[in-house]
Parts: sequence; structure tokens; C-alpha cells
Amino acid sequence: MAMLWKFMRVAKYSKTALSSKVKVRGVPTHSRHSSSKSVPSDFGASAPCSNTLELLGKSYPQDDYSNVTEKILSKVGKNLHNRKHHPLWLIKEQVKEHFYKHYLGRRGTPLFSVYDGLSPVVTVQQNFDSLLIPQNHASRRKEDNYYLNRDHMLRAHTSAHQWDLIHAGLDAFLAVGDVYRRDTIDSTHYPVFHQMEGVRLFSCHELFSSIKDGEGLQLFEQGHRTAHKQECHTMEAVRLVEFNLKQVLTKLMTHIFGDGLQVRWVDCYFPFTHPSFEMEINFQGEWMEVLGCGVMEQQLVNSAGAQDKIGWAFGLGLERLAMILYDIPDIRLFWSEDERFLKQFIGPHIWQKVKFQPLSRYPPLINDISFWLPSETYSQNDFYDLVRTIGGDLIEKVVLLDEFAHPKTKKVSHCYRIIYRHPERTLTQDEVHRIHHAIEESAVRELGVEGRF
Repeated sequence: MAMLWKFMRVAKYSKTALSSKVKVRGVPTHSRHSSSKSVPSDFGASAPCSNTLELLGKSYPQDDYSNVTEKILSKVGKNLHNRKHHPLWLIKEQVKEHFYKHYLGRRGTPLFSVYDGLSPVVTVQQNFDSLLIPQNHASRRKEDNYYLNRDHMLRAHTSAHQWDLIHAGLDAFLAVGDVYRRDTIDSTHYPVFHQMEGVRLFSCHELFSSIKDGEGLQLFEQGHRTAHKQECHTMEAVRLVEFNLKQVLTKLMTHIFGDGLQVRWVDCYFPFTHPSFEMEINFQGEWMEVLGCGVMEQQLVNSAGAQDKIGWAFGLGLERLAMILYDIPDIRLFWSEDERFLKQFIGPHIWQKVKFQPLSRYPPLINDISFWLPSETYSQNDFYDLVRTIGGDLIEKVVLLDEFAHPKTKKVSHCYRIIYRHPERTLTQDEVHRIHHAIEESAVRELGVEGRF
């Protein structure tokens, strides 16, 4: 389930869009019950002509919605969550082992099956329509997602696989994978990150069998939607599903972070669960949100063919958990190939205690950029995406320092501070100047701003 519906904006850049030189490896769709193996692929991503994108062995005609860039495509197929001893792999394996060990079916086999090799290319129907997200919902905008074309995109959340897996007859599963969203630029945000989706469905017998005198209880009724339940659910069913969900997730977080962990629940809103909650944990004296969850919308469950069942869903970010557990200060480090980073997580077992030892703290280089905004619609995330595309992982943070409206012309000026820092070496002012100059030129050319350089 998408943890936080913080969707971002991005413009389509004619100079930074996909070129015919792009070559990246990918993973084809793979969803075999009781298996968590991903399948490598020799397929690349390329654009043999300006109107076609080939990705993961399939061709996608490009149109006015196509906005995926070379920088993003270079991340497709990396599958950090399946790279042995990587911190994201460690978190995934810990969660997986916990569910395998504590939730068993009638025959003593794991109740939850795991899918960590599903293709990140999904249809718009999978990513939005199947989850009942309204056509006019802000999260659908071209500026907020990476679209291959109007019909296909890089998934914005692992929830894109919920409907298909339920429709395949699964009642309990975990889906893990890389997801793609536009976002601001700082130490905790990156346009590619990794999520784990969890879904559990209950029949009437499964939910009420352990309840004293529960024979007469029902899952459904003809009622009214309130802040605490859907119109088709009985209050008894919702309370039991909610209790089970919170109990499962509290046990999971305690298992990862240790006994004595403080947990609190905050009411929130997701389009495809109701009621919805965010879990916050108190780690080293600070409250941090770690996942979102809720009772699944019955319309979604029904449409997938499980009309006689009620269920819950949750979504958690692997980077968020790893940064907290291992004290990793910068999300860019997860993409590092530096042995000084990677070897810290090699151990005899997945539960070995690890505290990240920072690499040499290289000094930042700071440059500011100011420009008048164009008369047309402008979004800060348009600029952020341009900066990320040109500067890549050398960009540590971008901050809007000042916004000024001219009293006579009414023109608006923005001043941004760009902080450059390489996570593995010292940058020189000359190389940063070249990147900064390229950002200035591209902002004028691609965004239509008027430079004040």
C-alpha cells in the first residue's frame, strides 16, 4: 500500500528525455506462489527510434505522456532488495522470516507467500483504477509520476499488484519491489525507493472462529459509512480486522527494533483503505512514521473475486526502516558501490546488529541560482527533477531560499540553494561549476525561466 500520498510534479524535458543510447537491465514479471526468487533478464531498455521505448523485452509507443528519463531508467533492474547482504535485502529478509515463522497455514506451511520479482512496469489501470483512485485524483497527474505513455508507467507503489494477486486466489501475501515517484531533494527522498506490500483476507469462519459465541456474527451488513467503518462492513468485523492488523504490525516492528519499542497510531486517509492508519515508532526519543495501513475497500476486494472475504493491507518503505535501524544518514548511500559501505552489512546471519560507520565526511559545495518564473504554470518539482537529472547523486539537497514578487511587473523570482556533495570523494569547484552552469542553461531552455545569474 502506498505509505504516504506525497506525490510530486515533474516536467517533460526535451533534452533530458530518453535517448537511443540508453541500455539498462531489467526483471520480467514473476509471481510464483510460495516463491521469493527474482528472475534476471538480458533484456535492455532502449529507444530504437524517437517514438518507441523498449523496456524489459516489450516495446512501448511514446506519446505526450512519456516523461521517463535516462537517469531513472538506469535504476530499473538494479533490484537492491534482492542483492545479498545489501541493507535493503537484510530488511526484506528479516520481515519475510518473521512472517514465515509466526504465521502458518493449516499444514504448517507459511501462510504468506512472497513476490519480490514483479515487473516495475505496470498499466495505469493497475496503478490507479484497480485501487479505486478517482480519475481526478492529484496522484494521477503526469507531473507526479514516471509514464512510459498514457497507458503504462513505472509503478508508484507496490499496491499496483494488489488486485492481480487477489484475483489469482491469494489470501495472504507480501509484494516487494522498487517504486518510482517525483520528490523533493534531500537526504531522505529519492525518486526510486523500495516498498513492501502486505495483504491478508479473512473468511467469516477465519475471523470469528476464536470469538466466544461468534457463530452469529457476520462480515457484512447494509449499513452506512462512518469514520470507523465502510457501509458494507459490520462494526464487529472491522474491529477484529483492525485489531489483527495492528497486532501483526506491532509484533513486526518490535521484532525488528527490539522489546520496549513505543508505538502509536495516527488516523489518516488512503483512497483504497478505510479506515486508514499510519504507524509511528519512538526510536531514540524521536517519533517517526514507518508505514501506512488500513481495512481494504470492499469494492476492491469484490472486484478481484473475493466477495465473501474482508481484509487489511499495509505498505512500508524499506529505506525508512533501514535508515532507522542501521543509522544510515543519507538515502543516496543505498545506491553506493563503495566497499566501505557495502561490507559493513556482511554478516553470518540477517539479524546481526549493525551500526553504520560513516564514510569520510566530504565537504559540501554550495551554489545558488535565481531566476524569474515564466508566466505559464511553474512547479518547484519541475526544477527539482531537472536538477536531479543533470546533477544525479552529486546533489545532496535543494532548498528554496527566497521568493520575491516585483511590485510593478508582478513577476515572481525564486532563489534556490543547491548543495553538492559526493558521498564517496571530495568534489572540486570546477566540476561543480560545470554542473551548475548546465543546470542554469537547462532551466532557461527547458523551463522557460529568465535567469538572474
